[in-house]
Amino acid sequence: MKASYLFATLLLLAACNPNKERSDAYGNFEAIETTISAEANGKLLSFNLEEGQTLNSGVPVGLIDTVDTQLRLLQLKAQLAAVGSRTDNLNAQIAVLDKQTENLQTDKNRIEGMFKDKAATQKQMDDINGAIDVNGKQKDAITVQFKGVKDDAAVVRRQIDELKEQIRKCHIMNPVKGTVLAKYVQANEMMTTGKAMYKIADISTLDLKVYVSGSQLSDVKIGKEVKVLVDRPNGTIKKTIGKVSWVSDQSEFTPKIIQTRDERVNLVYAVKIKVKNDGSLKIGMPAEVNF
Repeated sequence: MKASYLFATLLLLAACNPNKERSDAYGNFEAIETTISAEANGKLLSFNLEEGQTLNSGVPVGLIDTVDTQLRLLQLKAQLAAVGSRTDNLNAQIAVLDKQTENLQTDKNRIEGMFKDKAATQKQMDDINGAIDVNGKQKDAITVQFKGVKDDAAVVRRQIDELKEQIRKCHIMNPVKGTVLAKYVQANEMMTTGKAMYKIADISTLDLKVYVSGSQLSDVKIGKEVKVLVDRPNGTIKKTIGKVSWVSDQSEFTPKIIQTRDERVNLVYAVKIKVKNDGSLKIGMPAEVNF
């Protein structure tokens, strides 16, 4: 009697849970997560984002104090202006020498004429030529100084560019489109270069990473549409379509948390399936796939 009762119970369970064929592979959803870190040191004056918020790339989300950097920038600009004034001074000296040389040349022409008429001496000729030669050497000496001034200006300009880059890094811009997964800092905290500020990922499409045995590889092709099954809270299963985007070219030992159709298989291949997210899929959520 007990045996017949047990047999009837098993038949009833089988009828209530019509077994669909076991899924071909099991895995979890993943996304490319990017941790955004500070690129400058200083007090975080503002930080305008919250977990779960969707951000576009290039959107400003925060500001690190730039007062000290701005003051150093003003000092360098003043230094560059001083270097520029040195250039103006050298140009003025050259202009004076050129005018003097022009006047000396006029005098030389006059003395040469007088010398031909024997109205001027050789000493006068030598003196005027000497004066012109001295002016030329003075001009050459000043011209050499231009290179030093030019080099000094180039150094200051590079320093200015470096400070401008530091200021740019103080303006925190979100680099990638996605949803904020975690927020690690708050406004008014002190930032140091490399300190993690928040984590973001594009979850509009998730990757379902599963593992298949070598015998299943013939059913797995990049671009192939597959059926993805996700458990719902009410005990039902949600079915959606995914597309195979990547298949590993090397086998590996089965991860402990992953099952395959044949659990006795030791070596498996990783496969990624892209699944469009309607908002119900979460990173880390388990799912099954039928090829």
